[in-house]
Amino acid sequence: MAKTRIAYFCQSCGFESSKWLGKCPSCQQWNTFVEEVIEKDSKSVPTWKVSSTTQQRASKPIEVADITFNEEHRLLTPDKEFNRVLGGGIVAGSLVLIGGEPGIGKSTLMLQLALNMPNLKVLYISGEESERQIKMRAERLSEVGSKQLAVGSQGNSAINIPHSEINKGCYILTETSTQNIFKQIEELEPDLVIVDSIQTLHSSHIESTPGSVSQVRECTAELLRFAKESSTPVFLIGHITKDGMIAGPKILEHMVDTVLQFEGDRHHVYRILRTIKNRFGSASELGIYEMLGEGLREVSNPSEILLSQRDEPLSGITISATLEGMRPMLIETQALVSTSVYGTPQRNANGFDTRRMSMLLAVLEKRCGFNLGAKDVFLNITGGIRVEDPAIDLGLAAAIISSHQDIPIPFKTCFAGEIGLSGEIRAVNRVEQRIAEAQKLGFERIFISKYNMPSAAQDKKRIDLSRYRVEVIMVANIEEVFGLLFG
Repeated sequence: MAKTRIAYFCQSCGFESSKWLGKCPSCQQWNTFVEEVIEKDSKSVPTWKVSSTTQQRASKPIEVADITFNEEHRLLTPDKEFNRVLGGGIVAGSLVLIGGEPGIGKSTLMLQLALNMPNLKVLYISGEESERQIKMRAERLSEVGSKQLAVGSQGNSAINIPHSEINKGCYILTETSTQNIFKQIEELEPDLVIVDSIQTLHSSHIESTPGSVSQVRECTAELLRFAKESSTPVFLIGHITKDGMIAGPKILEHMVDTVLQFEGDRHHVYRILRTIKNRFGSASELGIYEMLGEGLREVSNPSEILLSQRDEPLSGITISATLEGMRPMLIETQALVSTSVYGTPQRNANGFDTRRMSMLLAVLEKRCGFNLGAKDVFLNITGGIRVEDPAIDLGLAAAIISSHQDIPIPFKTCFAGEIGLSGEIRAVNRVEQRIAEAQKLGFERIFISKYNMPSAAQDKKRIDLSRYRVEVIMVANIEEVFGLLFG
């Protein structure tokens, strides 16, 4: 018979304890332990059909030299932005977790992916919506027109949909029990599985509510075993907490192969798909989408949408060259400096670290003599994105000076440089890609650090500026920048 016991789990980190604790010894959070009933079933974990060609895991140690390895095969999707974020496509047997704010577009992104892969059999498992709700959303995605959607529920029933509307290879299953899900997977044998969302699933082997720490961990472990043994890629949609962290135990992010964060402001049309963890590629890639009424549209050239069109020069606005992963982008950085009315100066930054903004203000006051201690300073990165690249320091400093002096920066001028505490302009990585992006968008000059140019002893690494039509201005410190711009 099954053995039932009670345990206490930390809702923040998943730490398990046999008794209730006021403070978690793992993450040091207070009042996070909840009681859960755990049932250890003597029955085996549900199995599924494993292809005869699937390589079984070795039961004994094996030398690295003796392991046979075939060239990695990735499944390319029609979405180039999605392929870039995953590191070049979907890896067979991978487990991908996608998190984001409610209503940001996670389900739309995944359903759009399922509907645009006609050569694959895709199973979309939903524990939050009915078949008819999903059909309504699928009909709204105009990019998948002239196709068919086969919709199956727990009893394998189907909803009649015109053959001219949605993709034929996409199947919808509204189920929350992992045991029933694996039975349907064994019958259907899909090429790709999407789960919306992992917090709604529950396993009969654990007697606790869906979304609890033990349920999330057990359901993810079962899907992980399925993905690895059947070489079927699985995508999990995850909820997030009010702090912006993915709901459930922290071990959830360690178990999966890739963690993606879908972010953006609901009041902006642009969405950003950011890589947090990736075992099969770079963990700093970025994909940009535009949310339209008929779905998400991939943005191939983000610089054009992040730069506003202005008819006349305005003070406090500069263009900075930044990098997200391997992709260079030009972004618009804005600053507003005004006299403090309330006595205590305000410091606000959208899309930029507030502590780094305070450092830049201190450098400008110390090295350039600007009296910014009694001024309100507001910074903004347009487009609703967040940038952590220190190369935008120079552009932000120029915008602050421009707003303080009320002198506009000349058109077709951009910046790429990090500012040190002594006021020096430090070199940034991959400056050639930034210069090439500025040239492609028609900029006439770019400010970079002179330390990006190696000494004569390192001529073989020297940047060849003759092949660029844009004027490259090399500066050593912030005072020199101020003299060239406003002198």
